[in-house]
Amino acid sequence: MTTWTLAERAAKMNSSAIREILKLTDRPGIISMAGGLPSPKAFPLDAFTEACQAVMQRDGAAALQYSTTEGFAPLRQAIADFLPWSVDPEQILITTGSQQALDLIGKIFLDKGSRILVEKPTYLGALQAFTPMEPVAEGVDSDDEGMLIDAFAAQVGTGADKARLAYVLPNFQNPTGRTMSDARRQALVDKARELDIPLIEDNPYGDLWYEQEPPLPLAARNPEGVIYMGSFSKVLAPGLRIGFIVAPKSVYGKLTQAKQAADLHTPSFNQRVVAEVIKDGFLDRHVPTIRAMYKAQRDVMLMALEREMAGLDVKWTRPVGGMFLWVKLPAGMDAQALLAKAVERNMAFVPGAPFYAGDAQNNTLRLSYVTVSAEQINTGIKSLADAIKASL
Repeated sequence: MTTWTLAERAAKMNSSAIREILKLTDRPGIISMAGGLPSPKAFPLDAFTEACQAVMQRDGAAALQYSTTEGFAPLRQAIADFLPWSVDPEQILITTGSQQALDLIGKIFLDKGSRILVEKPTYLGALQAFTPMEPVAEGVDSDDEGMLIDAFAAQVGTGADKARLAYVLPNFQNPTGRTMSDARRQALVDKARELDIPLIEDNPYGDLWYEQEPPLPLAARNPEGVIYMGSFSKVLAPGLRIGFIVAPKSVYGKLTQAKQAADLHTPSFNQRVVAEVIKDGFLDRHVPTIRAMYKAQRDVMLMALEREMAGLDVKWTRPVGGMFLWVKLPAGMDAQALLAKAVERNMAFVPGAPFYAGDAQNNTLRLSYVTVSAEQINTGIKSLADAIKASL
């Protein structure tokens, strides 16, 4: 018998609550609104088939070879050109999905006991990525526009107890679907600059707006005080695992060293294929088709909620982009207990508690509307309403 002694940080690692729920719901007949997966109907299969052939015919050997840690230069340039503010491609680091970006940021900025501020609620995957570094994540009171500035300022702290970072998702936030207003963005950037606290801006959903483009990113307002994260997972395909960081040059080198230690570089072939797909304005033509599809499904879900939740003390957000909708159940109702009743009725969601850094609101849940049909949405929301009525 061999004894394996785990590091202290390993004991603090935990499985994604969403991944565990997906296992629970992976059975025929379940209408799952739990996953955060983009719709496979949005994947541009023909464009990728052509790009793969072009890359192999033109640059096959290089595409299959080791490459630089920073990433494929034409892809970095394309990202810089696509962003809505002036960015030097030398500030862009290609990552293996934006989840790796979170991991790298945690590794170079967080020590055991370091404080990091997050929204209430926040992205579960970020909490999971930061956990091995053993920080203290603290939720900041938030409303429909994100972090409340006074609450943020009150929790920054001073001296050795000062928070290292504040992590926010301004656009169509996961899990709530809310969007930070222009005024709130500017106020947050100004207050962060005043208090000298770096911001981490996570923007995987920003291109998925329905009516109008979201306000200017935080990073555009203070490039030296914000690390910006983006991804091709929601606008092309998540299986490629292509994300990126835009970082101030003062910290770019350390992020690159951390990535080099993690995986040397993001797959060369994948980077070249993405660069090939997005050339000649492909995203400008492709992304509007995703927006139209997701907007239609959001509209169906909002109508179903209005119809099925009538007379129940249930509230929900009305996202103007992205993939998620947040539901607040009657006071005292536990979404985890409700999930079991919903699964009995062949419907699944994600309970809200894991999205909080402490002080969880157990009467909340997240719904995703992008991988279910209109018929499934109507049936699933009725099942959810039935489960709620059975829990009253």
